[in-house]
Amino acid sequence: MKNSEAKHLIGCCGLYCGLCNKYQSKAPSRCIGCRLGEQHSWCSIWNCCVKKHGFERCTECSEIFNCTIFLRRKVVEWIPAADNLRQIKKVGLESWLKEQKEREALLEKLLQNYNEGRSMNLYCKICARMSIDMINKTIKEAKEKLASEKVDKSDVKSKARILKALIKNAALKINVNLD
Repeated sequence: MKNSEAKHLIGCCGLYCGLCNKYQSKAPSRCIGCRLGEQHSWCSIWNCCVKKHGFERCTECSEIFNCTIFLRRKVVEWIPAADNLRQIKKVGLESWLKEQKEREALLEKLLQNYNEGRSMNLYCKICARMSIDMINKTIKEAKEKLASEKVDKSDVKSKARILKALIKNAALKINVNLD
């Protein structure tokens, strides 16, 4: 994915659509991302940021962390939107975007290899909230456990069960809430 394409997956509020279960869904009602025009005119943050102020992202506004619209709006609660906006301001958009694309690639790997049909929400959460190193370490541990238990590569349910147990254990160790 090119950076110009990936930029369309950055919501004005700081969500990275590629890590959201609503965007990753295959259902007909899936979200196509909030950077694609006025189909999201119902969103108070989008209306304030894009329509009222003409910004691409809330980070362009000096009032972002005092904004009643941003603070009152319940964004997907497990995606750290405010933290994302702070990080964009700190490291710059290109650097932040590179990390998000890496996270999205990990998510796609998890969905392709370990999703038994019930794990998308959890995998989206961990890819948004845990460090990339921790996710890679957990995948490595899962592969080792799958090999030691001689789990068939086509047994997606067993693969998902093992990975989810390791993810939840890792999240507890670093105090990441996955509920």
